[in-house]
Amino acid sequence: MSASAITMMVIGIVIIWGGLIASVSHAVKVARKY
Repeated sequence: MSASAITMMVIGIVIIWGGLIASVSHAVKVARKY
């Protein structure tokens, strides 16, 4: 494993988790409105 491959893996994981957290928080905000 080269350093660049590990970096890309970490960035990918952060993007995936960031998207999940953003979608969940958005769903919670929408649910609270109604």
